[in-house]
Amino acid sequence: MKILVTGATGFLGNNLARKLVQQGHEVVATVRTTSDLRPLDGLSVESVIANLTDPAAMAPVVEDVDAIIHSAAMIQLGHSKRESSIAFNVGSTEVLAEAARRRNIRMIHVSSVDTLAAATDGTPKTEKDDDEAKYDCSYVVSKRASCDAFMKEVDKGLDGITVCPGFMLGPHDWKPSSGEMLLFVAKTPLFFVAGGGCCVVDVRDVADGIVAALHRGVTGEKYILGGENITYKELWTRMAKTVGCQPPRLKIGNVAASLTGKVGDLISKFTKEELALNSAMMGMGQLLNWYSSQKAIDELGYSIGDIDIAIEDAWKWFKLHDYA
Repeated sequence: MKILVTGATGFLGNNLARKLVQQGHEVVATVRTTSDLRPLDGLSVESVIANLTDPAAMAPVVEDVDAIIHSAAMIQLGHSKRESSIAFNVGSTEVLAEAARRRNIRMIHVSSVDTLAAATDGTPKTEKDDDEAKYDCSYVVSKRASCDAFMKEVDKGLDGITVCPGFMLGPHDWKPSSGEMLLFVAKTPLFFVAGGGCCVVDVRDVADGIVAALHRGVTGEKYILGGENITYKELWTRMAKTVGCQPPRLKIGNVAASLTGKVGDLISKFTKEELALNSAMMGMGQLLNWYSSQKAIDELGYSIGDIDIAIEDAWKWFKLHDYA
């Protein structure tokens, strides 16, 4: 198959493109004029400069592909850049979904578990738990809106499937993306850690799950591609063991997290640039972001690997490429 992959220079998109090439597929990767093209070095893909939010620009790009996997996204875990987040995340999804529907080809929309509710009582949430917004931050709001836009095209006849990855770790994290947490653990004395938890998964398992959804997914369905549900304290402890540093000592409480986030917001007003330590990020960190991948296991043959291997491979990759 000839498959259009957006976000192929990003963490998930790059691992996905590599997986598709290994399986013999022809990959067309969209890039921007400002993209760092190192992730595509040595990878047998066709790169095309494209504006994903411009229907006229994308029309010739999708003309001769057999499927589209839309993994590009603007990620802003804070309150700033909301308009630009919505403009890109929703706009690109609308353009690609409409093009895929008109060409009658399958499209995989890569969403996120952050569009689903948090596990308030510790019970992992499923694909059906999307009626409650997790947190009012730019990423969550824009990704939920992009899901709505995608489903509108499905209702019009698009052969579309949504996948929701968990918190991914592994190699080829060039930006870096979620691997920034691992680098933070390696570089920072760890006294406190967020009080919540997350659904950690090897990025290569997610790539396998997306390919499985492309071939076996049911039109209109949503699949969580997650992994192991653990607390951030446990995750950081396992990361610390891998990188050879001291693990965190205490979980930060909700009140302290809220105050810390508000201080970060206040500082951001003076610096005119939102800090990573903001109220949205701190609020998200106190939630139990735990999810069940059982539907993907049953319907797609999805498999969950050892996240310690993902942590180790991420660390080896960071060291090899001078991030650590």
